Amino acid sequence: MSSQLLRRISINDNKRFLLSTKMEKLNINQWAEEDRPREKMVRLGAEALSNAELLAILIGSGSTKESAVDLMKRILNDCHNNLNTLGKNSVSDLCQYNGIGEAKAISILAACELGKRRQMETPEERPDCGTATRIYNHMHPTMQDLDVEEFWILLMNQNYKLIKKMRISHGGITEVAVDIRIILKEAILANATILAVCHNHPSGNLRPSKEDDALTESLQKACRVMRIHFLDHVIVTDGHYYSYHEEGRL
Repeated sequence: MSSQLLRRISINDNKRFLLSTKMEKLNINQWAEEDRPREKMVRLGAEALSNAELLAILIGSGSTKESAVDLMKRILNDCHNNLNTLGKNSVSDLCQYNGIGEAKAISILAACELGKRRQMETPEERPDCGTATRIYNHMHPTMQDLDVEEFWILLMNQNYKLIKKMRISHGGITEVAVDIRIILKEAILANATILAVCHNHPSGNLRPSKEDDALTESLQKACRVMRIHFLDHVIVTDGHYYSYHEEGRL
């Protein structure tokens, strides 16, 4: 067999090898869904992702030679897998890597700077809403000047610290429509273990209506099924409040 023919066969074999390698290389959107960084974060939470996977979400894509995750693994390896070292790079330093342009480099360094600033922040103190008085004091500024009824929920952790509050409905002068399913959905999404509800009476009348009583009873039953502690239903007027809990009705 002539040397020219052998050379031609060798070149063709190399081409086939390179084509095969390129075909085997999968982009992130071709990965199994459970392995993609974004989907993995939604499914398992940010803590389940490696540093490279979290950074890959920021840059969005890699290069023609490697995925975003592989690219960030290589960059981190050059930084001895230390995020502090990564943050000491300049934009121009990061742009030396194939697949990292100025926009991606800025995103990486911005994330490093946010992490540094977070370490310097004092944790936010969540208000304690464990009693009717505290619920009233917290909600009264929001509700004191309303001329129509609004219905709010207060979602708390097991220490009665407020996770979030939100308005569920905005209604008329004498009543407001409330969907218990929405309340429970929001409580579950917030991982709340304690729930209190609150609405106002623009008329100034503190006494609960029959509709208020029926809603409170239905909500109590629903919370019992979902193993969420229903703390109270507080009716707010300007200067006073009515508490189902303090009245012994919860």
